[in-house]
Amino acid sequence: MDDSKHQALDRYAPDTALTRLIRIPVRIVVLVVVLPVRMVWDLLSAAWHAFDRVLLRPLGRGLARLADTLVLTPLAWLYADVLTPLGHGAAWLLDKVGQGVARLFTTLVVAPAVALWRYVLVPVARYGVVVPLVWLYGAVLTPVGRGAAWVFGKARQGAARFLGGIWQGIAWAFGLVWQGVAWIFGLLWQGIAAIGRGLWTAVTWLVTTLLVTPASWLYRHILAPVGREIAAAAEVAWRIAGYLSRAVGRRIAWLARHLIGVPVAWVYRTVGTPVGHFVRDALWAPARRAAAEAGRVARGALATARETVRQARRDAWRALAGGAGGARSREPLGVPARTLGSTTTVPSAAQASETSLLGEKLVKQG
Repeated sequence: MDDSKHQALDRYAPDTALTRLIRIPVRIVVLVVVLPVRMVWDLLSAAWHAFDRVLLRPLGRGLARLADTLVLTPLAWLYADVLTPLGHGAAWLLDKVGQGVARLFTTLVVAPAVALWRYVLVPVARYGVVVPLVWLYGAVLTPVGRGAAWVFGKARQGAARFLGGIWQGIAWAFGLVWQGVAWIFGLLWQGIAAIGRGLWTAVTWLVTTLLVTPASWLYRHILAPVGREIAAAAEVAWRIAGYLSRAVGRRIAWLARHLIGVPVAWVYRTVGTPVGHFVRDALWAPARRAAAEAGRVARGALATARETVRQARRDAWRALAGGAGGARSREPLGVPARTLGSTTTVPSAAQASETSLLGEKLVKQG
């Protein structure tokens, strides 16, 4: 409690001449020492964040995907499709082998041993050993033991009375001697204790006067103020170094923006954007329209060819089968793109060409 109170009082103690004298030089020295450290720390921190965002995270994701593809997936397949069936088969085989071995062991070893124990060893031990020993104990040893116990009890009582009288006399004599010795040693111990208390008091006073008091004064009036000033100076210098480091970083960013970013943006807006628009409008858009038109022409040609082949197949079928009605009823027609005489149009079907419709109309009129 005393140490905590002294620390609290020292923390909120007013400034002295010593603290005011050493404050400014200490803060200047600490700022000169801390500023390079803070700038290097900020530079390393920014470099680490950029390195982690640009290289480490994509590399980690790529390695994880590669490990999953090359290691985890093959291992999972090996475990699920190879090792698991093999393990089940081996377990089933071992179970069957174990059951056979257990049955063989029971038949050849356990059953004969149980029969030997039950029908040979137990009757022999019971009637050849246990029964005679029980009779000998009850008829012979018990009466003999009781008589010997009575004799030894009487002898023990007499010996105990004799030895008890002798022990009481010896104890009375030793008690008198011990009381005298204890009284003498008590007087000696009291004298030694008084001398020890005096010596301890003197040593305590000397240590307090020569060591504790000067050390306490030195800590309270010199070391504690100097330590507080150094800690406060380090904290202030770290904040000032942070401000300076951020100012230098902003200046470097401003230079990089005006020396690199602004020219690159100007080149992009002045050169890249018009060139890109020219390429898009003069080259890419016409090429895309030509490709789309060629695709439409190709799709129309393919649809016309399919319809021509379908019409030729219908004509051949009518020529072979004989008759338009029967041919139409027996021919496996596909779904037409548009029904004649109706406004219904199939959304997912390709539009039929006019030549195919005209040919179909001519066939129906014929």
